[in-house]
Amino acid sequence: MNSDVSLSRFKQFPRLMWIFLFGSFITRGSYYMVWPFLAVILYERFALSATQVGLILSSAAIISVFTSFIGSSLSDRIGRHQLMYLTGVLYIISFSLLAEVDTVSGYVVVMTLCSIATSLWRPLTSAAIGDIITDPKTRELAMQSLYFIVNVGCAVGPLLGVWLGLTGEQSSFYITAVAFALLLVLLYWGFKDQTRDKSKTESSDSQKTQRTNIKKTKAPVVTRKIMMTILLEDKLLQCLILANVLCMFIYAQMDSSLIQYLTRSEAPNLLELISAMIFTNALVIISTQFLLLKMMARHSLIKRIQFGLLLLIVSQVWLAINPIDLFWGWIGAVIVMSLAETILFPTMNVHIDRLAPDHLRGAYFGAASFYEFGFAFAPLGGGIILDHFGGYWLFMTGAALSVFVIYLYSILERLPRPDFEQIKVN
Repeated sequence: MNSDVSLSRFKQFPRLMWIFLFGSFITRGSYYMVWPFLAVILYERFALSATQVGLILSSAAIISVFTSFIGSSLSDRIGRHQLMYLTGVLYIISFSLLAEVDTVSGYVVVMTLCSIATSLWRPLTSAAIGDIITDPKTRELAMQSLYFIVNVGCAVGPLLGVWLGLTGEQSSFYITAVAFALLLVLLYWGFKDQTRDKSKTESSDSQKTQRTNIKKTKAPVVTRKIMMTILLEDKLLQCLILANVLCMFIYAQMDSSLIQYLTRSEAPNLLELISAMIFTNALVIISTQFLLLKMMARHSLIKRIQFGLLLLIVSQVWLAINPIDLFWGWIGAVIVMSLAETILFPTMNVHIDRLAPDHLRGAYFGAASFYEFGFAFAPLGGGIILDHFGGYWLFMTGAALSVFVIYLYSILERLPRPDFEQIKVN
């Protein structure tokens, strides 16, 4: 019964949704052929320290965090389609430049452009899906499908890069540029087709009535003042943001500091190892996402998160003590870390959804964007620890932070919250 329902909902996807899925696969796959190896390129070409590489990566990420805050409002002003085209062009330009740049300052500028494009593209895609799919359950399936296909691209990309002999080659960035050029062509065709279908549909009286009702139900406007009021008064939310920023900081070490550690320690078969770890991470998420959520459905959100954090601690200790030349040891640690990610990441979003009052849902999800600072500061923080204390203490620090996060989650329910009736939304 469920599979039939799911199949029928897949059939409800408009053509543009399938373009989003295919485009996400080819762009993420080509992206992960090369982007994770930037730390290797910067080290081998310029002999930069772990702190310097981390500073470059963190600077680009921090700028992209602030850019993502304004992405949605920009799309409302100048149009979703137009901003997606502009962002796609920015991707093409930045990745083409990345294939040719030969100075540290050039890498800083171009990587920042890439990060800005990424931070704009993700919310634009989510918003566009909301625009073209009105049924809530079909839209939820579309979002899940997008998350799934992105992980498939993450899994296939690095292995395909190794097989084609492209991994770690600077010229490989042209592949990502070409992938985005193809996606823009498909999007132009898809948006044109969507507009034509919409014009036909609007001719029916029932659709006109539905559109009128949608217009009447306007989403509440969440001002900056409301956001700051919530952040200052809701101690539970403050604690939750701190806990999840630390979680993201720990996870992001896999994309930056772990790769730097393996590079500087001259791990055998380095490029194959990095590709295998990225593939393993994506494969575990793809294969266990729904199974784990079903198995843990009867447990409270806090219990689920704490169990995920215990797995995270195990993975960090494993990374700390694993011999540098034990290939399958690294893969085993990544498997445990990926299982923790599969439990934690979806549960964090559900947690925010349950905490937020209906009239402040937008504000709470906006506040949750601060989680991204964990990702942004991870390369710099990890690089400093790696330079001054080494890989063992980098991962033991991650384990210690995970213990602290478990403590923060244990005290959440005892923290005061504001009187939401007093916080009005326009």
